[in-house]
Amino acid sequence: MRATARRAGRRACASVLRRQVLVMGLGMLGLAAGVHAGNASGGNAVHSVTDWLSRVEAAPRKHNYIGTMVVSAGAGAMSSARIWHACTADLQVERVDALTGPARSSLRRDDRVVTLLPDQKLVRIERHDALGRFPDLLRSTGAAIADFYGVRPAGTERVAGFEADVVQLAPKDAHRFGYRVWTERRTGLVVKLQTLGHEGGVLEQAAFSELQLDVPLRPEKLIRMMTPPAGWRVERNEAVKTTAAAEGWQLKPGVPGFEAMDCYRRGEAAGAMHCVFSDGIAAVSLFVEPAQPGKPTREGVLAAGATHTLMRRLQDWTITAVGEVPPQTLRTFVQSLERRP
Repeated sequence: MRATARRAGRRACASVLRRQVLVMGLGMLGLAAGVHAGNASGGNAVHSVTDWLSRVEAAPRKHNYIGTMVVSAGAGAMSSARIWHACTADLQVERVDALTGPARSSLRRDDRVVTLLPDQKLVRIERHDALGRFPDLLRSTGAAIADFYGVRPAGTERVAGFEADVVQLAPKDAHRFGYRVWTERRTGLVVKLQTLGHEGGVLEQAAFSELQLDVPLRPEKLIRMMTPPAGWRVERNEAVKTTAAAEGWQLKPGVPGFEAMDCYRRGEAAGAMHCVFSDGIAAVSLFVEPAQPGKPTREGVLAAGATHTLMRRLQDWTITAVGEVPPQTLRTFVQSLERRP
């Protein structure tokens, strides 16, 4: 579990796909207010937030694409990846190849993720919760999202050669960040995303630098790539659904608007768990694992772009909170967790 928490922090800091699909969770908003984005050329204008959200949610179900995405975050840090996305009426498969840093390929089909690490001749096979990943990220949290974000159009721009509509989401409190979202006009596919700090500055940006839409790409071709190469070591990490209460924990009322979405356990340690919370846009993960005897927990906050990671020792446990939210939000989550007697 400790390794799981560390990997989660690295994924949160460097994952390319997560930045792109995060915005598809905006479909949870369910806002009915009319927000008009002008479109001088007519065509597929974004007539309301509801229309826009519907198109954003539907785009990856209807369109194949291949592209290169670049993520930049704080102090000049930058990473890039090549993405293949293939879909049918009821199936979506993605492959992401890291173009910077150690060689790494990840392939995803539904909740099954296969990660190939060529330098180590290692294959990791995991099942991840679907929150924050298409297609299940449109589950309503029941929260009144309109109470926490304001939504307005912000014009049109070209991204990777495509005309895109721009929408801005501004937080109404200090518990969450804002976002600026570019969606390709014809398809509704998210092509650029900025995470904005409270002063309006860009904390992190993900954007396609090159994109091919509606390419002839069959999911079966990507699925065949999920077979581990002969002679490579295979690690399996299966998640088991659970609840915080079942693992001996309770959460006091925490951050307004965030609700528990899912909780699951990996490994055999009693009490160890990973729970996910969301306000419909932002997500926070809480990892709980037994503290290592004789090894102090390095408490504090780490930041990489918009992603913050906070660690805290609680009795015989180490709690790690990870999310694209301000540090104080993570502190509130960590402080709200208590071990049941």
